[in-house]
Amino acid sequence: MAAVVAVVGGGQLARMMQQAAIGLDVHLRVLVEAADGSTGQVVPDAPVGRADDEAAVRGILPGARVLTFEHEHVPGALLRQLEAEGVAVRPGAHALRHAQDKIVMRTALTDLGIPCPRWAAVRTREELTAFGDATGWPVVVKTARGGYDGKGVRVVAAADDAGDWLDALTGEDALLAEECVPFTRELAVLVARRPSGEMRAWPVVETIQRDGVCAEVLAPAPSLDPVLAAAAVDVATRIAEGLDVTGVLAVEMFEYPDDDGGTRIAVNELAMRPHNSGHWTIDGAVTSQFEQHLRAVLDLPLGPTEPRAPVSVMVNLLGSALPDPGAALGEVLARCPGARVELYGKEVRPGRKLGHVTVYGEDLESVRAEARTAVALLRGEGEHAG
Repeated sequence: MAAVVAVVGGGQLARMMQQAAIGLDVHLRVLVEAADGSTGQVVPDAPVGRADDEAAVRGILPGARVLTFEHEHVPGALLRQLEAEGVAVRPGAHALRHAQDKIVMRTALTDLGIPCPRWAAVRTREELTAFGDATGWPVVVKTARGGYDGKGVRVVAAADDAGDWLDALTGEDALLAEECVPFTRELAVLVARRPSGEMRAWPVVETIQRDGVCAEVLAPAPSLDPVLAAAAVDVATRIAEGLDVTGVLAVEMFEYPDDDGGTRIAVNELAMRPHNSGHWTIDGAVTSQFEQHLRAVLDLPLGPTEPRAPVSVMVNLLGSALPDPGAALGEVLARCPGARVELYGKEVRPGRKLGHVTVYGEDLESVRAEARTAVALLRGEGEHAG
């Protein structure tokens, strides 16, 4: 009988997890936000409900071996209660808390000795001003909970620039203030860990953001010092072990210059689930992040993470001038034979993640050009593609 994996969240991540589940004969039961949403279209067992609705979450558990997630927005108190009742929650409530609350995350990483930007929890204009004066302005200010894809993040030149957020704080709530790191590029490491402790990491990738949203991923990160690459993987595995993560962990990092003419890394964000920076693994690695996540949460042996080719480039489809980007598939597949297209079945909106394209091969520039051309066509920019 197929193992049942219960998943909270019905976006594109659970949709792509279904493809891996089919190959492993795993039955996904997904709590989706809408029956016609990205995952509801492709997963037969997809009841509709909210992630913060206890009855809805409990409704996907009967017969399931494990409960896992495609986003972090699940109440920690509910997850702790389920764990107390014997439900296998992976990642567990304690680990997931570090992806839900940025101040909790920064505290834990600092305690583990993980390199991070200088930071402070601030509740008043005076505290934010003191931090900015000590570290230098501008300062990055983040809401502790709920932010994603650039939301809940501001770069401020003075405390009043975050005044509305500060004024809205209640009780013990605080904002996270961080120094503005002069990074040269952003990197990401994905590592998978199973309950028995086995871990596997994919190569370090470079991520390119536009308006706070990941636009491209280059795998492996071009011209990355092998020593720094090893250090980045070491940081990710130390975090996975130190926080007792099960499943896929994504660690987003800054690469920045040091005083000796070299470069260093500092951890920016964590995600305890499959992640946009790992979509290239679907086609470009021996084991995709989605298959690996299922293996890990089911405590199955993890698969090899070696790339299939020297270079992979993933380009996100962010919005489109076409009512249906799929209408361009014929032209995409004719002009870009190396393009591996993933469309998410979403309604078109400006800037929305509608899909991605991965191309792998021998040469970065040619691979990147083909991926960009394919996405331009899906965006309805055929006359400008090239």
